[in-house]
Parts: sequence; C-alpha cells; structure tokens
Amino acid sequence: MTTAKPSSASAASAVWRQRALGWLSDYGPYIALAVLLVACAISSPSFRRPQNLINITRQISYSGIIAIGMTFVIIGGGIDLSVGSLLAFAGSVGIIAMNHCDNPALAVAVAIVVSIAVGASCGALNGALITVGKIPPFIVTLGTLSIFRSLTLYIANAGLLTSKHDLFARFGGAIILGIPLPAWLLLVLAIIGAIILQQTRLGRYICAVGSNERVARYAAINTNLIKFSTYVIAGFLAGISAVMLGGRLSSLSSTTAGLSYELDAIAAAIIGGTAMAGGRGSVIGTLAGALILGIVSNVLDMWGVSVNLQGTVKGVVIIIAVLIQRQR
Repeated sequence: MTTAKPSSASAASAVWRQRALGWLSDYGPYIALAVLLVACAISSPSFRRPQNLINITRQISYSGIIAIGMTFVIIGGGIDLSVGSLLAFAGSVGIIAMNHCDNPALAVAVAIVVSIAVGASCGALNGALITVGKIPPFIVTLGTLSIFRSLTLYIANAGLLTSKHDLFARFGGAIILGIPLPAWLLLVLAIIGAIILQQTRLGRYICAVGSNERVARYAAINTNLIKFSTYVIAGFLAGISAVMLGGRLSSLSSTTAGLSYELDAIAAAIIGGTAMAGGRGSVIGTLAGALILGIVSNVLDMWGVSVNLQGTVKGVVIIIAVLIQRQR
C-alpha cells in the first residue's frame, strides 16, 4: 500500500502562496496608501489642495494617536473598546481642572497633566481588571466604555464643557511649519512607539506574550505586568489625544467626543498589518492604516457620501484585512 504524497509543484505553490500572503500583510498597507494617494491626486484636483491635505493630517491625528496605543494592546493579545469614552472622560476632567486656574499658562499645563494622568489611570484600571481580575479584555473594556461615558455625561450634565482660556485653543490649533501640532505629535509618538516595539525588551516581551502567553510565562516573562503595561500605554495616549482634541475645539462634547474612535483605532491597526490574534504588528503600519482611513473618509466627503454610511466602509475594510491575515 502506498501513501500519496503532494507533488513538488503543489508544495512549491503552497510555499509561494504563503510568502505572497506574508509579503502582502507586511507591505500591503504601504502599497495601498501609495496607490490611493496617486489615484486621488490624479482624479480630484480638490484633493491635491494643500489645505485639504492639512485637514486630513489634522483629522487623523486624534484617532491616530489612540491607534498607536491600540496597536500595543492588540499585539499583546488584548483589545480595548473603551478608548473613545476614556478620551472623553479624561478630556472633560482636564477642562474642569483647567477652569479652576486663573493663570492661562498654568491652566493649560494643568489640563495636559490631568488629562494624561486620568487617561493612564483609567488604562491601569482596565489592565488591573484584566490581569488581576482574570476577566476577558472584551468584557472589561465593554464595561468601562459604558462607565467612562456615563461619568463624562454626569460631570458635564450631558452637555458641552468649554475652556475659559483662549490659550488652550491656540495651543490645540497651533501650526508648525505649515503642519498642525497634533499631526507632528502623531508622527513623534509613532516613531517612539516603533522604537519601543522593535528595539526594546518591553516591545519584544509584548510580542512574545501576544504570540503565546504560556510559552512567554515559561520564559520567565511577567505576562500580567506586560499586558497591564499595554493598557496603561493605551490610556496614556488617549489622554494625550484628549488634550489635543479639547484644545482644537476649546471644548468637549460629553455625548460625541471620542465617539467611535475605538473602531477607527482598531481599523487603523488591522489595516496596518497588526494581527488580531496578537504577537505581530507595526506602529508605522498603523500610521499608514490611519492615513488610508483618513483619505478614504475625505474622498467620500467630497463625493457627498453620508457620514452615516462611512462606517460601513470601515467595517468592510476591517473584515477584508482580517480575512487576508487568516490566510497566512
């Protein structure tokens, strides 16, 4: 009795298929971004206008900063659905604290420190409930999503919180070398995030935990501490985004601030090549993913597509990206 063996041709085909899918996952976001930029620039003169390009960079900055933190969380094997509500809560507390200061410069400094501290603390709460409480990340962050939004609505009386200092608006709306301050901050944070993931022990440990937590534990890695740190990072960055968004508007709406930012952040990370299963991803890829989403939204706006339908496009893109990942 003989056992059928796959031909060398079919084996080679399978190898090439895996390599192609891996290459597509690694470099696809950058190719897609380049093709999208060229296509939009050729087809729409309005897209090429400097002011429109500046608007795109500003619009993606707030969710893009959050997406960097989401990348750390997903690579570590988790998920954070609370970041949008966390942004609203941290920013609201920051504005309230700021309005208690009479000195404008001190008030802005207080808003920055308080918002970031609240964001990091909320991230630590998520991390503690997940690692110490042993509750699944989806359940924890779904619960804190509701908690943070509810607290924001309570302290703002379901209305708008406005800064009484004009300096805050000038800070959030600052333009440096023709580029909005939030866009510069997004770029700097992306570079720092990429260095942490690729060049530091923490980054290697996050990838190891997300890839196989049990093996990482056997390798004497404190897996709970590593997972906890990813949620603190996500909360910290959500606090930074809250400062930038609040400064840009000089106010925050308790009902809409940060709304659906968690979807934008997850979409940017997945489009950028971060594996939903954890263990693999790139902050620079996430930046490319955020740019792709921003350009698509901008083009849809120019085409007159309803904002209410744009979430459909994001959902389809996420599903396609995950399907490509599952073929690896």
